[in-house]
Amino acid sequence: MAEAIIVDAVRLASGKGKPGGALSEHHPVTLLTTVLTALLERTGLDPARVDDVIGGCVQQVGEQSMNVTRSAVLAAGFPDSVPATTIDRQCGSSQQAASFAAQGVIAGAYDIVIACGVESMSRLPLGTSPIGQDPYGPQVEKRYPEGLVNQGISAELIAAQWKYDRDALDEFAARSHRLAAQATAEGFFDREIVPIAGASGAPLTADETVRAATTAEGLGGLKPSFRTDAYAARFPDVGWHITPGNSSPLTDGASAVLIMSEKAATELGLTPRARFHATTVVGSDPLLMLTGPIPATRKILQRTGMTIDDLDAYEVNEAFAPVPLAWAQELGADPAKLNPRGGAIALGHALGSSGTRLLTTLLGQLEATGGRYGLQTMCEGGGMANATIIERL
Repeated sequence: MAEAIIVDAVRLASGKGKPGGALSEHHPVTLLTTVLTALLERTGLDPARVDDVIGGCVQQVGEQSMNVTRSAVLAAGFPDSVPATTIDRQCGSSQQAASFAAQGVIAGAYDIVIACGVESMSRLPLGTSPIGQDPYGPQVEKRYPEGLVNQGISAELIAAQWKYDRDALDEFAARSHRLAAQATAEGFFDREIVPIAGASGAPLTADETVRAATTAEGLGGLKPSFRTDAYAARFPDVGWHITPGNSSPLTDGASAVLIMSEKAATELGLTPRARFHATTVVGSDPLLMLTGPIPATRKILQRTGMTIDDLDAYEVNEAFAPVPLAWAQELGADPAKLNPRGGAIALGHALGSSGTRLLTTLLGQLEATGGRYGLQTMCEGGGMANATIIERL
């Protein structure tokens, strides 16, 4: 059976997902084209050798419609013969793209494949896809008569269930910015970030969303984002602690990972950086929605016969501060190994790009520390989660 290896992984620095953000003037196809082109340039790969390009994107409307990944492949100058597809597993879309890519290599369907993702939240604001429409239909509404909720309310429910107060959430958020700022200053992200012209015209080489001066005390002055009278009546035990400060910011970004068989890498003279050790995906409660990383991690550990202590680093997407905190509490995880270079609260959460962005950063962390195994897991809208374990080579 073939092994799926990672040859290279790149991303753009994050831009604030609002008008005037560093990447807001770029069409999403341009964002994705930039990282695809970088993979080819960095590895010297002939694009004609690529069997498929699998991209993640959540809001597949407007400028991100009509198979945005295929558009980016064409824009990047790949031969017409190279196919591409765009998938949506919500926030885990490009993590799922990487899983599909790795599974295709292991099965022998692919020799060389690129997994990638993109999201422009400045040009397509959150909620653009279902605007004015009912995304659920009568059967789902019948199954959940009280109604499903947005992710912010799910985060509030998690904070209440795991008993995290405002101070704990804000301290974790401040930690994310502190670690990300330190990693930036030390040049940790230099290898993974691909320059692109920012709003000023100068190359954007550092994440715009990181705020080095962030403190828990400063975050404490922000007002809760999701409380309404109706939700307060429905969920009387919620403390209303989720704010813009302990949530991931709206973000623009793109990322890409080159995956191939070991045979293909040897033939091309390319050095493997890591291999896929295991992947899994689960469904979870669509009301709590963001707790999926807990069963996903338990499932992948059971499948591999590993324990949480066998892992040298974990990237758990910081959609909201309670998500990685509850995950770590339930798994008995070492806090020092959790998002050690900061997470999405600081580095941003460009929905469709986040999966391969986390994978890129996890790979760099293992290489920087000499760690062997790393876990990536991501909560996803609708109640799902992916988990991936890679092994540094």
